[in-house]
Amino acid sequence: MTHADPVGVLTGAHFLDGDHAACEGAICAGARFSAGYPITPSTEVVERFSHRAPKIGATFIQMEDELAASIAILGAVWGGVKAFTVTSGPGFSLMMEHIGYAVMTETPCVFIDVQRGGPSTGLPTLPAQADMMQVKWGSHGDYEIIALCPNSPQECFDLTIKAFNLSEKYRVPVFVMMDEVVGHMTEKVVIPRAEEIEIEPRHFTTQDKSSFQLYAPVGEEQTPEMAKAGDGYKVHVTGLTHDERGYPNMTPAVQERMVKRLVTKIRDNAEKICITEQNEVEGADVVVVSYGITSRVAQRAVEMARAKGLKVGTVRLITAWPFPDHVIRAIAPKVKGFVVAELNLGQMVREVERSVAGKCRVAHVGHAGGTVHKPEEILKAIEEVAR
Repeated sequence: MTHADPVGVLTGAHFLDGDHAACEGAICAGARFSAGYPITPSTEVVERFSHRAPKIGATFIQMEDELAASIAILGAVWGGVKAFTVTSGPGFSLMMEHIGYAVMTETPCVFIDVQRGGPSTGLPTLPAQADMMQVKWGSHGDYEIIALCPNSPQECFDLTIKAFNLSEKYRVPVFVMMDEVVGHMTEKVVIPRAEEIEIEPRHFTTQDKSSFQLYAPVGEEQTPEMAKAGDGYKVHVTGLTHDERGYPNMTPAVQERMVKRLVTKIRDNAEKICITEQNEVEGADVVVVSYGITSRVAQRAVEMARAKGLKVGTVRLITAWPFPDHVIRAIAPKVKGFVVAELNLGQMVREVERSVAGKCRVAHVGHAGGTVHKPEEILKAIEEVAR
C-alpha cells in the first residue's frame, strides 16, 4: 500500500452530498480519468470531477452515450491511469457489455451507480435499490464482481477509495451502489490528510519482457500483474477466451481454466473482501438485514422495537457482492428469523434465504421505490417474526 497524492486531497471537514463525496473519494484514491454521460441522479459526481480535473492533472471527457463512457475508461486503464465512470438506471443497462469485457480482460476500474426507480426511464429523481441483481448478473457468462453500498456521504467518500483499492488488488470492476437519497443528502464528510489515506497502487510488472504473461496468476489473490501501453511488453487484450499470454485460445480446456480463475479469485477471498456492520446480534430473536439508505430507516424501526422490549439485532450489508454468506449462516440457527428491508420487490432477500437454508424464518419488507420505507412497516415485520 502507498498513500494518496496530496495534490488531490482536500483535507478537513466539509459539508458534501454523497455524489460530491464519492468524487472526492475517487480523486483521493488516485483516479485521474473519468468519462461519463449526464444522467440523473449521478451527474453531480462527474460535474465536480470536471471542475477538479484541471487542478490535479486529471482528464474528464463527456462521451456521446454510456456505451462510449464505459469503454473509454477501460482504454484509459490500459493507458496506465486509474479510471471510473458514473451512471444510473438506463445508462447502467447500456454499460453491461463493457462490464463483462472488464471482467474478461481483468481491467481494474470503478463504476458508481446512483440507483433510481425503474424499469426503463422510471423515476429519474427518486430512489430505489433495484439494481442489486443487475450488478451481479447483468452481463452474460460466469463471473464475479465486487459491490459496495454506502449509507452516508462519509461512506460515499470512504467506500469509493475502498472500491479503487479492491479493483487494483483483484483486477476486477468494482461498483459503488449508491441510491438517490444517499447521493443527494448533505452531511459532514471528514477527509483525512493524504498520508492517512491508504491506496492500493497499480501492480505494474517488472518481469522480463520476453517471458511476461499478462494473465498468469500471481499470489494467493490469483491476480495477474499488469503492463500498460508503451512499456514495451507484448500486450494483447481481448474479450475472447484467451490463454495466459492474452492470445485467443477458444478451447474448452482454456475456457475452463480461465473462467474458473475469474470466479475463484473473488470467491476464495470472499471473507476477506466482505464488510458488514453488526449490532446486538448476540442474543437477538430477530435480525434486520438492510443496506444503503434503507439501513438508516431500519435502524429507526429497530429502536422502536427495542423500546417495546423486543430483542432485535442488525446486519448492514456494506459489501453486497460477494454476498457475506458466512455471516448469515452463523446467525441463522440462533434466531427466530431475519427481516430483510430493501427498496425493491425482492432481490437481496433471495441471498439471505439461500444462506439461511431453512434454518429460520425470513421475512421481506419490499418497496418499489420512489421514497423510503416508513419505519412502522419494518417494525410490523419485526413483531410478526418475533412472535
